[in-house]
Amino acid sequence: MTHILAIDQGTTSSRAILFDASLKVIASAQDEFRQHFPASGWVEHDPGDLWASVAATARAAIERAGVGASSIAAIGITNQRETTLLWDRATGRALHNAIVWQDRRTADMCERLKSEGHEAMISARTGLLLDPYFSGTKLAWLLDNVEGARARAEAGELAFGTVDSWLIWNLTGCRVHATDATNAARTLLYNIAENRWDEEICALLNIPMQLLPEVRDCAADYGMTRADLFGHEIPILGVAGDQQAATVGQACFQPGMMKSTYGTGCFALLNTGSQMVPSKNRLLTTIAYRLNGQTTYALEGSIFIAGAVVQWLRDGLKIIRTASETQPLAQKADPSQEVMMVPAFTGLGAPYWRPDCRGAIFGLTRNSGPAEFARAALESVGYQTRDLLEAMRADWGSAGDAVLRVDGGMTASDWSMQFLADILGAPVDRPKVTETTALGAAYLAGLQAGLCPTPDQIARQWALDRRFEPKMDDSLRQAKYARWRKAVAATMEAA
Repeated sequence: MTHILAIDQGTTSSRAILFDASLKVIASAQDEFRQHFPASGWVEHDPGDLWASVAATARAAIERAGVGASSIAAIGITNQRETTLLWDRATGRALHNAIVWQDRRTADMCERLKSEGHEAMISARTGLLLDPYFSGTKLAWLLDNVEGARARAEAGELAFGTVDSWLIWNLTGCRVHATDATNAARTLLYNIAENRWDEEICALLNIPMQLLPEVRDCAADYGMTRADLFGHEIPILGVAGDQQAATVGQACFQPGMMKSTYGTGCFALLNTGSQMVPSKNRLLTTIAYRLNGQTTYALEGSIFIAGAVVQWLRDGLKIIRTASETQPLAQKADPSQEVMMVPAFTGLGAPYWRPDCRGAIFGLTRNSGPAEFARAALESVGYQTRDLLEAMRADWGSAGDAVLRVDGGMTASDWSMQFLADILGAPVDRPKVTETTALGAAYLAGLQAGLCPTPDQIARQWALDRRFEPKMDDSLRQAKYARWRKAVAATMEAA
């Protein structure tokens, strides 16, 4: 039993990657699935699509590797966080589509709770802000809007979970209802200081606590898969939300280390060790990972739109056919034009937290075209990352001057990574393995299975592909960032 299967269930696709015991990729498979937008600002997934795509890609990866399921020592799961599901314990059927983390339907509920003075208490206990982003108000909406859901929840007939819990439930044949500490920490219902579900917050949101899954360490026993799924039972031994899994995959095990992952959104995490650091700059205090009952905390900044802006160029404007066309198109942009794009398609995340904002473009001329749009789209990711690091610097001292480890699909673009280093004025390190989210999940499972070494040993194996050093003149850097801040201010003013 020398292999580890990582399940990476993301916002737009599901992937499965088979690793060997040295964490080398053996085989992989990926499936995209449909996004549902039933109303403005609403985003949903079909729970059946999430499960079917995971089962299919896992089987495909095993088949492509040419190994039997009996050679797989463990499964590690990582997932899009905050996305909320509610299902029937008896039948295993979801009562409604999954409400995706990007969804803004509970904005009014969050504003009401803020006006009633609850945000300070919630933030002190959960490390989070009152925003539609998190699971708690999504779950409250489901209980209030799905016919019969509240009565059935109170009767103990229903189960709530983020995507990891939904997958564990299905993988184990409805035997295990559990989550890990990192996913629990994103629900708005979990007291991260005391590592328990918070009764007072659940009562405030009118959420019956019997809905909630058991919370376990990131490396722990989550049960065995059904034998009929892969031809052999496989233990599930690692679980972490996608950004925390990437933190592990980037070997950011020491306080002060930070990483930024560029997928659908962008998420920067700064390891703060055993210390919970309350943010004074509207970042999130969250759990980085929990191993052997010991919690490591982080500061996090969340950007809702990163890689999704490239998807918009492809699917919305139709100015590119594939994401790989974005960089060469951006390189053709007229350097004299100063087109600025604020991609607030589903609101602005950290450090602004303005769910009411929508996207805006500034500085258009008669000669602005696809190249200028492509450049502005890629640059918007760099500007938003600097927003996060400026806030981290204010909360953690020198964080904004540290080396940033990056991963995710967008990091394949040398142009984008060089602009990121330029606008940050700090080095950017791209590892040899950029699929660090799946790598982190595999490592957690391998650690629990006894196949992988301790965190300090794995940190020494982290390998650099390329370091991007800042080359931009500082006066130009500051001028460009000032234009960005002005564009964001105008976007918020227009909301």
